[in-house]
Amino acid sequence: MPLLFSTYKSPVGNLNLISDHELLLAANLSSQKSLKESLSAEYAEREIKSVARLPIISELLDDYFDGDILAINSIKVSQPGASFSQAAWKAMRKVSPGKVMSYADLAKRSGSPDAVRAAGSACAKNAIVLVVPCHRIVKTGGALGNYAYGLSKKEWLLHHEGAL
Repeated sequence: MPLLFSTYKSPVGNLNLISDHELLLAANLSSQKSLKESLSAEYAEREIKSVARLPIISELLDDYFDGDILAINSIKVSQPGASFSQAAWKAMRKVSPGKVMSYADLAKRSGSPDAVRAAGSACAKNAIVLVVPCHRIVKTGGALGNYAYGLSKKEWLLHHEGAL
């Protein structure tokens, strides 16, 4: 069966999505090309079919942007990455909407308290933007830090969720 590709029009820009039905494999705010490049080898060779909306995932995104900020927690995800990155992405998903976590706390919750730079790298390598909420990770002291798609989008998402 083919993977599904869709572009979701969101308040922060066009969110490109690839899923294996209800399993979200990639999401970005940049390009379909980089989205495909982020797929694991397991999925990279599969045919990709463009659709208007992804089953269940598009509905949950609608709910999130309509104000149900917990809705994206129900989206199932899978992305390739080393064990520390996997632990960091799992920890990011546990940060409640409306809250933020420092890179240092992310490193600690990912099992390596001294791996603050690796925590930042896991955020940068995150191939499932928004749903794996790297936008909720900030610098110690509360400064926003970086965001691959621009700080204005990170600010918008944090405002939307009530963290700012």
